[in-house]
Amino acid sequence: MNNVKIVPSTLNGEITIPPSKSMSHRAIICASFSEGISEIHNIALSDDIIATLDAMKSIGVEILDIQQDTSTGTNKVIVRGTRNFEVKNEIIDCKESGSTIRFLIPIVTLTNDKITVTGRGRLVERPLDTYYNIFDKQQLKYTNNNGKLPLTLEGKIQSGIFEIEGDVSSQFITGLLFTLPVLDEDSKIIITTELESKGYVDLTIDILQKFGIEIINNNYREFIIKGNQTYKSRDYKVEGDYSQAAFWIVAGTLVGGIKCKDLDISSLQGDKAVIDIVREMGGNISEYEDGIEVKASKTKGVVIDASQCPDIIPVLSVLASLSEGTTKIINGKRLRIKESDRLTSTATELNKLGADIEELEDGLIIKGKDKLKGGVTVDSWNDHRIAMALGIASIKCEESIVITNSNSVTKSYPNFWDDFKKLGGNIDEWSMGK
Repeated sequence: MNNVKIVPSTLNGEITIPPSKSMSHRAIICASFSEGISEIHNIALSDDIIATLDAMKSIGVEILDIQQDTSTGTNKVIVRGTRNFEVKNEIIDCKESGSTIRFLIPIVTLTNDKITVTGRGRLVERPLDTYYNIFDKQQLKYTNNNGKLPLTLEGKIQSGIFEIEGDVSSQFITGLLFTLPVLDEDSKIIITTELESKGYVDLTIDILQKFGIEIINNNYREFIIKGNQTYKSRDYKVEGDYSQAAFWIVAGTLVGGIKCKDLDISSLQGDKAVIDIVREMGGNISEYEDGIEVKASKTKGVVIDASQCPDIIPVLSVLASLSEGTTKIINGKRLRIKESDRLTSTATELNKLGADIEELEDGLIIKGKDKLKGGVTVDSWNDHRIAMALGIASIKCEESIVITNSNSVTKSYPNFWDDFKKLGGNIDEWSMGK
């Protein structure tokens, strides 16, 4: 169990934002479908990305090399894809990566062989009913542990019409969008309720197009997928991750003077909404060709709709806790089925630091304060975004804090604590063993 003790200090300087985890998953999978060799540049080997790389190797994709760029600390992944997946490992461990398992499940059926997917932590319990309903309709053989992982599949998904609820997870839609174009016949995905996290679907459609696959999007109500399409190998560079930049954007707003480099200002990432939300709260953010600069600002409470950007809610709750007036987080029910129940974990841990947060069924009511007290031990709930949000909260505490399970950041941002220190953070790390 790793822990950090943080003494409150001002953060300032420049930080290179790590590559987008969402886009890294997608690029690796598209390259895996492409005959020939693709080079994927600017990859961070977080736990989730390693899970996807290992998963693709398990169905016959060759990861020819992983080369580190010493100037950036990121990696180039060289992939030889295939049109004909085959089972190389009958059990695929998706670790704690929700993206990996939800993207992977329809893909592994293309092997038309028996295969088991499993995971760890809360991933074991995260819902997969959308896929179970499809399997029941198509009479695919599958078994699970009372609806939980491990899931054993046998048989190949068929083209056709797929009715998907839009307020569960866009990851199911993405998994189908990867898989359906290579089937012989045309398919259609019909969204039966308002689609949440549209930005993630936009990312999928955009990267599919870059790898030669066309998807017709009819106003997010239905997606038309022609069959018998072919992925084309290519070189691809992953852009910086707005969901990770959000932590430094909030830190800069609270204490000032942080420049976030390697961000695409024209990005389709849904979490780019952090810029508009922080500006609405009063934040001073300037845009440059390769990123943004954030200056200290007096902020006020607003209403934040979590439906399109759930991953940035924990750190926005930190900013709300230190903003004048009241902030309301609405439409946040899906936050309950993340790595932790993020409505509960966010409210519980920030309240320990002295925040004033009321938890609702699908949101939070946050009454802002000038400072947080600190002087306590808080826990990450083994959730990377909670750990990082608490780290940012520490800079506005009156006393030092201890965060337990702080190494949960390796799930998405392995160098987070190093970057925190580079910007001036005062951290002591230690391990208490198992």
